[in-house]
Amino acid sequence: MTEWDKMQAHQICNDFDADLFERRVKAKRLFKEFNRTEDHEIERRQGIMRQLFKKVGERVWLEPNFTCEFGKNITIGSDVYINFGCTLLDCGQITIGNHTLLGPNVSAYSANHSLDPAERIAGALVPKPITIGNRVWIGGSSILLSGVTIGDDTVIGAGSVVTHDIPSGVVAAGNPCRVLRKITEQDKVGFPF
Repeated sequence: MTEWDKMQAHQICNDFDADLFERRVKAKRLFKEFNRTEDHEIERRQGIMRQLFKKVGERVWLEPNFTCEFGKNITIGSDVYINFGCTLLDCGQITIGNHTLLGPNVSAYSANHSLDPAERIAGALVPKPITIGNRVWIGGSSILLSGVTIGDDTVIGAGSVVTHDIPSGVVAAGNPCRVLRKITEQDKVGFPF
């Protein structure tokens, strides 16, 4: 197996592999090109996103300055808004569901380096997927760590550090992020739809 193949299988891989380096360089070219586009260049932006990501849905709005590691491990659903300064380190697969909002400066880190210093300096990388459900709102400056799943209809408070799975239909916040309460009918603000 190549190191890329190991990464796709979420197996320990060598982060310093030459092929992985080249894949990162290609992704950087694309996201830097994307970040230089203007808001009115919708078709150009969509074309770049189709080249950069594994899969991208309809009506995805991605603000600059976006950064990622590979891009090809990122799947984005439809009707998604990703605010300014988002960083998606996609050694592991990162999946963003439909109708989801990511606030400014949200970061998702889908890999860990080995804790052992000798393994770490040799390049040991452990990729794990991150899954963000449908109709989720991730508050600004939140960090999602490798291996976490956030359930549908959940809100993550600004500045949270998500270290473990968060269930559907809740408000969760903090460092480490924890469930504060369920979202109920009382949370409606009377907005007509």
